[in-house]
Amino acid sequence: MGQMLWDAAFDGLRLTMKSQFDMPRPAPTIIGTYGCLAFHSGLLRNGVPTAADSHPVHGEFPTAPMDEAGLEIDGDTLRVTGRRDHIEGFGPHYRATPSVTLQAGQTLFDLGMAVENRSFAPMELMSMAHVNFDFLPGARIVQPAPFTPDRTRVRAAVPAHVTPTPDYLALIDALKDDPARMETLSEPDRYDPEQVFYVRDPATDPQGLAHLLLQRPAGDGFALSYRPTEFPKLVRWIFVNRDTEVAAFALPSTCEPEGYLAEKSKGNVRMLAPGETARFSTRLGYVDRDEAAALARNIEGAGA
Repeated sequence: MGQMLWDAAFDGLRLTMKSQFDMPRPAPTIIGTYGCLAFHSGLLRNGVPTAADSHPVHGEFPTAPMDEAGLEIDGDTLRVTGRRDHIEGFGPHYRATPSVTLQAGQTLFDLGMAVENRSFAPMELMSMAHVNFDFLPGARIVQPAPFTPDRTRVRAAVPAHVTPTPDYLALIDALKDDPARMETLSEPDRYDPEQVFYVRDPATDPQGLAHLLLQRPAGDGFALSYRPTEFPKLVRWIFVNRDTEVAAFALPSTCEPEGYLAEKSKGNVRMLAPGETARFSTRLGYVDRDEAAALARNIEGAGA
């Protein structure tokens, strides 16, 4: 099922979103088993389809069966691997190789994906590391970009699965001018319907990595790092109701999640040449109080 990462916990803290799913369930799309910590969204199509789109929500890969799965152990390194050959007659042909890599004694781990175009024709590619962290009440989002309207933009378009109310639309209008209102997760009742933000031009460290942190009032929290050269877009999705609690505070992506046709019109659909391989890596996990404090200082000092 797309080699999704279902669950993780470190030092007694569960990282994964709360949902009605207590285990993965066989499903043709991610909607039928939406309770995992992370999945690979895409790869030919991505995002929430509009009425004019024909693709499933978040594309064909999230619940696709693997052709191979493996476990590699090398000293203190443990890696889960997989392979999926997606072939359509007279259409795209790609090989996807996802992986999850853990190091002994570490609470940060790597979510990897490589996509090879095995066709003789160019192939469209839309990929997102869809990491669904738990909602932590009172937590602060630390990001390498200011919470200003030009750098942290609320999604104004209302997707088809959301039924807007006057209060919801008024909140979106307010967030257009003041996105910093949601720097701290202090209003859980304001995330139903969902809120989505696009973070522009995040600053990077000398190694080219962008870092983000969701820091609990206790000081510890969740962290995520990625390369904007691999994922040029950064999306945030937060949703809280009686059935679901999720703070996907950092979703690295090649595109925004507004469906294929909208992203195509914005120039956000990548083309993969015949024989070309695109590689993506996301580091995520738990950081203790001292690690979180050091990471927050580094993010805030990155020149955002």
